[in-house]
Amino acid sequence: MSEQPAPADTAARQLEPAAAEGLRAYAAKTRESADQLAAVLEDIATNGLPDPEQCTPWEELRETHLARLAAQRPAVA
Repeated sequence: MSEQPAPADTAARQLEPAAAEGLRAYAAKTRESADQLAAVLEDIATNGLPDPEQCTPWEELRETHLARLAAQRPAVA
C-alpha cells in the first residue's frame, strides 16, 4: 500500500441512522467491557492476586458457560 493521502474529492459519507445507532451501541458495549477489565486490574494491583484455593477452576467456568449457551439455543426438531 502506498503512503499517499486520500484524494481531496472524497467526502465523508453519513451512516444510515440504524447503522449509526448500532455502531454507538457497539462502542458502549466495548467501553463497558474495557471499564470492567480496568476495574479487575486495579483490584489486583491494590489487593494482589486471589488465593488459588478460593478460585473456581476454569474448567467449571467453561462448562457453566457452555451450558448457558446451549440453553439459549433454540431446540432443533
